[in-house]
Amino acid sequence: MSKNFALIGAAGYIAPRHMKAIKETGNTLVAALDKYDGIGIMDSHFPQAHFFTEFERFDRFVDKFHRENDKKIEYIAIASPNYLHDSHIRFALKSGAHAICEKPLVLNPHNIDQLKIIEEETGKKVYTILQLRLHDSIIALKNKIAAEIEADPTKIYDLDLTYLTSRGKWYFVSWKGDEAKSGGIASNIGVHFFDMLSWIFGPIEENIVHIKQADTNAGYMKLKNARVRWFLSVNYEYIPDDVKANGKTTYRSITVNGDEFEFSEGFTDLHTTSYKHILEGGGFGLDEARNSIEIVSAIRKLSPIGLNGNYHPFCEKI
Repeated sequence: MSKNFALIGAAGYIAPRHMKAIKETGNTLVAALDKYDGIGIMDSHFPQAHFFTEFERFDRFVDKFHRENDKKIEYIAIASPNYLHDSHIRFALKSGAHAICEKPLVLNPHNIDQLKIIEEETGKKVYTILQLRLHDSIIALKNKIAAEIEADPTKIYDLDLTYLTSRGKWYFVSWKGDEAKSGGIASNIGVHFFDMLSWIFGPIEENIVHIKQADTNAGYMKLKNARVRWFLSVNYEYIPDDVKANGKTTYRSITVNGDEFEFSEGFTDLHTTSYKHILEGGGFGLDEARNSIEIVSAIRKLSPIGLNGNYHPFCEKI
């Protein structure tokens, strides 16, 4: 049975994946909102969808749609700037719809506590896109690690997480370059990796930041069953030379006890997989999101200690 969706944040980088997921799961996008109106991408997915550049008119449409139609908008997808997620989730729930929100779900753990109350008041659910939990290679790694930890609960793994995704000068002029709006580098490009690692290796026990710059964050965290050195950056200069030589502008690497864990493929359809998971009665909610939100919120508040202790090797590039 086809369900009706609305989308908040239709012009951003990630919005087409939500449109594609809505279409590929056999559902309908009824209305979309974005203050930017250059959204020709909608013609490839839902050209008949109503479109608004003002929240007030979008709000009125959603309210009228519920009152004047037998159908309802069952889900509102949220791909707006990070700092607006909390407000837009609240709008979705209070409008009688479930919310499907991009990562990071919110910027701080206390937002999750308030959303749980609104879930109870409205009877609607909040879902977040934690697509790495649905990646075949990562599921296989989790199963492998779980079996090894069951055999030896004291086992500790050593991991290096390196994620470099080049961004131009526009990044720092946009909301993504404003920590108050994006949450900073760790929240904006690292939150789903931190979720994946804590999902596999257990909750965080220690959190240290070595470097905190506008384009780079690096640090160390102790999880229940892992020691993790991590390096996140949007600076092209830090990408390894052999990767640059191949014309690539992104570098993603996770090593587990010195062995490279390969998961570079299989990302294309994970939003569609996430939507199927939600529509089939699964999905990841507020409780699943909490671990990673607590991690990135703490990173935002921590002062960097410099190149001391167990730091990531890429820190020496700076």
